[in-house]
Amino acid sequence: LLGCELTASTKSYTFQVDEDDDSDHILALSVVCLTDGAKDECNVVEVVGRNHENQEIAVPVANLKLSCQPLLSLDNFKLQPPVTFRLAAGSGPVHLSGWHRIMHREEASLEDDDLSEEDEEELPPIKPAKK
Repeated sequence: LLGCELTASTKSYTFQVDEDDDSDHILALSVVCLTDGAKDECNVVEVVGRNHENQEIAVPVANLKLSCQPLLSLDNFKLQPPVTFRLAAGSGPVHLSGWHRIMHREEASLEDDDLSEEDEEELPPIKPAKK
């Protein structure tokens, strides 16, 4: 599970994996919410990552305010590490929670092998429809 808190003193949190790790990693963001001590101000949380051209991009994913929207469900918004969560506006505290899944390359290749075996399975010949 992933959990971090963004505050006025800790405005960002970076989730990254070891560069030598050849596994596939998925990070899913589930909930972003204001926690005890939050002021009634806009708290904007951004996700900072890289696009397909390896350029850094920042996308706001939550705008929370204690009086009208203190919590936001992101329905397991999937990201690929490395990714940084940043408190772009407000003083928080904002808590982020989600999960981290590791898929080892051996598992992925085994799943591919299973699929290819199914594809090779012979199907009965198609018979013409009766008139």
